Amino acid sequence: MRKEKRGYSKYVRPVTIILDLFSIIFFGHLILSKSLFSTYFVFFISFSWLIISLNVNFYEVFRFTKIIEIINKILKQFFLFIVFCFSFSGFYMGKTDSKTIIFYILVCMIAVSLIKFFIFISLKKFRTIFLDSNKRVIIFGNGENVKNLAELFRNKDYGIQLTETFNSVENKNVNLPTMLSFVLENNIDEIYVSLTSLSKEKINNFIEFSENNLKTIKFIPENQEIFDSNLKLDYYGYVPVLSINKTVLHEPVTKIFKRVFDFIFALFVLLLLLSWLTPLLAILIKLESKGPVFFKQGRPGIDETEFFCFKFRSMKINKTTEKEASKNDPRVTKIGRFIRKTSIDEMPQFLNVLLGDMSVVGPRPHLWSQNKAYGNKIKKYMVRHYVKPGITGLAQVRGFRGEIETDEDMINRIKYDVFYIENWSLILDLKIIAQTVVNIFKGEEKAY
Repeated sequence: MRKEKRGYSKYVRPVTIILDLFSIIFFGHLILSKSLFSTYFVFFISFSWLIISLNVNFYEVFRFTKIIEIINKILKQFFLFIVFCFSFSGFYMGKTDSKTIIFYILVCMIAVSLIKFFIFISLKKFRTIFLDSNKRVIIFGNGENVKNLAELFRNKDYGIQLTETFNSVENKNVNLPTMLSFVLENNIDEIYVSLTSLSKEKINNFIEFSENNLKTIKFIPENQEIFDSNLKLDYYGYVPVLSINKTVLHEPVTKIFKRVFDFIFALFVLLLLLSWLTPLLAILIKLESKGPVFFKQGRPGIDETEFFCFKFRSMKINKTTEKEASKNDPRVTKIGRFIRKTSIDEMPQFLNVLLGDMSVVGPRPHLWSQNKAYGNKIKKYMVRHYVKPGITGLAQVRGFRGEIETDEDMINRIKYDVFYIENWSLILDLKIIAQTVVNIFKGEEKAY
C-alpha cells in the first residue's frame, strides 16, 4: 500500500484562488457603489477572474518560477480584469464611474500581489525549516547540466532534497536495477535522468518504471534540442529539464470542470434516487441476512492512496473480502444477485464521488490483491492510478467487467482504461454514462 504523500502543494492553489476571490469581492463591497456592486457583479466578476486566470496561467507559479514571471502574470491578469470590469459597468449601468473602478482595480491589484508574494516567500521559508516536507529526488547521469542541477537543488529554498546522484561514468558499479531499487527503498518522489549516452531502450526502461511505480521522471538534455514532441521543456535556473507531458485530465481547468460535473451529478443521484431507494433496499437486505446494509472496502485510488469504497451489501458476512465474486458464488444473497446484476450495489459510490475519492467516470477501482498481482505484470497497469477511479468506465461498458478469468481479461481492461485517460473528453464521459444506463436495463453477462 502506498503511503500518503507528504506534499502540501496541492492545497496552495485552491487556497490562493479563494483568497484572491475574497479580496476582489470584499473590496468591491467597500469601494464600489451599491448600484454596481450587486449579486450579478459578484458572479460575473468571480467567473471572469477564473476565466482570465486560466488563459494567462495566473496560478501556474512553482518553486522555480522567477519573480519577474510572477510580476508579468499579475500585469496580464489585471489588464484583462480592467476590461471586464468596465464592460460590466457599461452594460449593466449604461455608464461608468471611471475613477472609482480604477481605484478599485488598483486596490485589488495590490491586495492580490501581496497575497501572491506572501505565499511564494512563505513557502520558501517553510521548505527551509521543515525539510521533511521536501521532495526527495535523485539524479542519474553525468554532464555539465547534471552538475549545475545538483548544485541548484542544494539551495534549500526550492524544497528539494537531493538524496543521491548516480554518475554513470564515475560509478561503474551502479547499474539501472541498483538505482531503481534505491528509488523504491528510499521513497524517492522524482527521478532526474541525463539523456547523455542513454540508449532508447534505457529511456523506455526509465519511463516504464516511472509509470508502474507512480514516480515522476524528468529528463535533462545536455543541449537545447527537444528530443520528442511529447516532452515539455522547463528551466530550473539556467538548466533545461525535459518532462513527459501529462494528459488533458491533469490540466487545472479540466480538473475543476470534471470535479464540478461529478459533484452536481452525484448530488442529483443522491437526492432524487438514493433518498428513497436506500431505505427500501435496507429493509430487503436486513430481512434476508444479518449484517450491515452497506459494505465498505479499502481500494487503491488516485496515486494508489487507499480510500473506502461503499456498496450495498450483496453477500452474506464472510472473511474472503479480497476474493472477487464468481459465477454462482454461494456468498451472494438473493437480493444481492438482483442488485449486482443491475449494478444497483454500486450506487452508494456516489457518496465517494461527493467526498472526492472517486469520479462518476474513470477506471474502476480494483482490489488490492489485483494491484499486487498485476501491477508489475501488465504494461501501463499503474497508469490508471494517475486519475480518480470511477463508478463506471470505458472498460466496463465495453464488456470487460466482473470476474478476471485470464490475464487477457485484465489486459483488455487496462487498454481501455489507458485509452480513456489519454483521450478524455466530456462527450466520452456522457457516452459512457449513457451506455451504462442502457446496460443496466439490458443486463450484462458478467454482472454476477
